[in-house]
Amino acid sequence: MNYQETTNWMFNQLPMYQLQGASAYKEDLTNIKLLVDHLDNPQNRLKCIHVAGTNGKGSTSHMLASVLQEAGYKVGLYTSPHLKDFRERIKINGEEISEDFVCEFVAKHKDFFEANDMSFFEMSVGLAFDYFASEKVDIAIIEVGLGGRLDATNIITPLVSVITNIDLDHTQFLGNTPAAIAGEKSGIIKPNVPVVIGEYTNETQPVFLAKAEENKAPIYFASDLISQVFPSDLIGDYQFHNKKTAQQTIAVLNSQNEFKVSDENLKSGLSKVVKNTGLQGRWQQLGENPKIICDTAHNKHGLTVVMNQVRNENYEKLHIVLGVVNDKDLDAILPLFPKNAQYYFCRPDSSRGLATEILKESAKKYDLIGAKYDSVAEAFDSARQNAAQNDFIYVGGSTFVVAELPLN
Repeated sequence: MNYQETTNWMFNQLPMYQLQGASAYKEDLTNIKLLVDHLDNPQNRLKCIHVAGTNGKGSTSHMLASVLQEAGYKVGLYTSPHLKDFRERIKINGEEISEDFVCEFVAKHKDFFEANDMSFFEMSVGLAFDYFASEKVDIAIIEVGLGGRLDATNIITPLVSVITNIDLDHTQFLGNTPAAIAGEKSGIIKPNVPVVIGEYTNETQPVFLAKAEENKAPIYFASDLISQVFPSDLIGDYQFHNKKTAQQTIAVLNSQNEFKVSDENLKSGLSKVVKNTGLQGRWQQLGENPKIICDTAHNKHGLTVVMNQVRNENYEKLHIVLGVVNDKDLDAILPLFPKNAQYYFCRPDSSRGLATEILKESAKKYDLIGAKYDSVAEAFDSARQNAAQNDFIYVGGSTFVVAELPLN
């Protein structure tokens, strides 16, 4: 199979949370352990940083990768989901894994995948571990896909564990209280491995402390410990906490005397995240006059910060292109959006995309008024045609919506 055929097979033949939702979620680590045993346990040949959290784990992972690249290390980066191409998930020093490596890996192990009912995410994790080990990276940044305790990435013993924050998201899998979700995320905390917590609340902090104590894991609360925050090319307001988390993680890594990252490396890395890693979709500007911003924020915690930032922009009229997936709690997120905006409702091109009519009618209950469109492209084009030079266009609500925009 060529690359397109290979990725089509991965997407369409096997469970994939990004497309299917709940049916793709597995409740134990049996399969991934079986897979890495089959691959001769490449994860055991890696030095890793493991990053979990409701929001910010992607940005934090990319920040850490950029900083370590600036320090001269060969850095593997595994993240999800991707926006345009599957290969965005697996990079070394900002370079995506080759199409050939993906094709050869799948072809070599396809019979095993089918015989053991491997999920899309399990295959992807195995591929990343195998690739990073074969390329002998100095360190790998591994982002959790969903949750933590039962996530397929949770078979590594990292140098540092990171939990960015906790909010109510994916409650059908992780629990319906912050404490329950914190319990799932804290499942990545390992015996004697330090853990960095980005943000905490009165409800989540005791969960983190108890899990850390149980594992004799040193625990660091970045929001309390980092006073000076260095600038970054990731300019969304929510990056403030992500920068603190990344800086504290580097401080812990430095204390282990295995890696050496200077303040200059730290400053330089944070200022070049997009350049060094290719990260897209985080308060990303797509145009000016009118100013156009897109962002992948899609839950209450993320959208609260992003909508506040939208309100602080200077504009004559606000245009919002909005689409969501069908498991989104609309009553939690729609009240966050400003009423004084023209809305362009759309359905992202995914089997999980919420029907535009449902979104429009739900939004009307919160006085969010606009027209519906058959696609993200049509909605985006209409917003650009209607917007004057001094207006502001925001596009978001889902990673899938941002993925359909012309980002480059």
